Amino acid sequence: MRLDKFLKVSRLIKRRTVANEACDNGRICVNGRVVKASYDVKVGDKIEISMGTRTIGVEVLEVADNVRKDDASGMYREI
Repeated sequence: MRLDKFLKVSRLIKRRTVANEACDNGRICVNGRVVKASYDVKVGDKIEISMGTRTIGVEVLEVADNVRKDDASGMYREI
């Protein structure tokens, strides 16, 4: 699954276009590397999101196309 879609489906970022812009501006790192929105997310990847002064680190536990709002937080674990 593409990184921008994963960020939207897991509800780490509200909209896919915002996730895409964050990737284009170098605010998203996966496993220590700045990546593009087209990066293929895999289980075990460590994603770091820098928005403003906040930095969020998560580890991917599950990759799924459609997830209910209640189950979205089960797709990742905060580091």
